[in-house]
Amino acid sequence: MATLHFSKKTTATPEQLIAGLTDFGPGRSQIFANSADEYLQVHDRGPDWADVTEGSGGVWERLRYDWSDPHRIVMTTTDSNVWGGRSGHTYTLLTLPEGTTVVHAVVVREGKNLKGKLLGLVLGSIGKSKLRKAFEHSLEAIESRSATEAALVC
Repeated sequence: MATLHFSKKTTATPEQLIAGLTDFGPGRSQIFANSADEYLQVHDRGPDWADVTEGSGGVWERLRYDWSDPHRIVMTTTDSNVWGGRSGHTYTLLTLPEGTTVVHAVVVREGKNLKGKLLGLVLGSIGKSKLRKAFEHSLEAIESRSATEAALVC
């Protein structure tokens, strides 16, 4: 099982981060490279939760998103072709006095079969830098989208 921790400061607000993380429309892959549009399926959705399947490259997972706490988004894996057990993602958002936000992400990958166990080993070692870059790219994409939306309002 791989448990990865990433943190980064961003200019995006918690509201903008939640909006980006929970935008399940077309083009999601522009924010999340590991979420190809052809895998994306929203099964059900409420005001602060969603049941979504997403993935890419032959790996998919069904996640229960919960953003009922405005400073914490929990994505629990409920089904997958490779992940099981305690797999999922948790994003904790800390607003700083100057208006920036620190995002702390915890990604847990517990393989449920041979492919998942091998992927978990790779992600926990040499794949960690790739996941860190994907995390940073997602935050930068949300910042960029938020800046564009703010410019359109002005």
